[in-house]
Amino acid sequence: MTQRKKGDSLAEGYVSELFYSNYGDLPYLLDMKVDKRLFRALDQFWNPAYSCFTFGKVNLVPTIEEYMALLRCSRIQVDRIYSKAVNVPTFLRKLVNMTEMSE
Repeated sequence: MTQRKKGDSLAEGYVSELFYSNYGDLPYLLDMKVDKRLFRALDQFWNPAYSCFTFGKVNLVPTIEEYMALLRCSRIQVDRIYSKAVNVPTFLRKLVNMTEMSE
């Protein structure tokens, strides 16, 4: 039951600004329909050694600009080493957790 049906005073279409300021665009993923077969197909092409999708001899990886947007970095320092964090969940595990599916 929605807050509106319960008789709360929130205006129709109201969205908590605090919620979106804390979680950014992530909540929009909750409203998306998920094609489970698509994720299973994508998983077959995921190359965990290089953290990219591999189709034959073609690797699809984000560009530096895309990494900057994903990580919300204003700039990348050329002389700095960026290392992968230890104990990071696998790509499949992240997808499963996001979509609330089971492996």
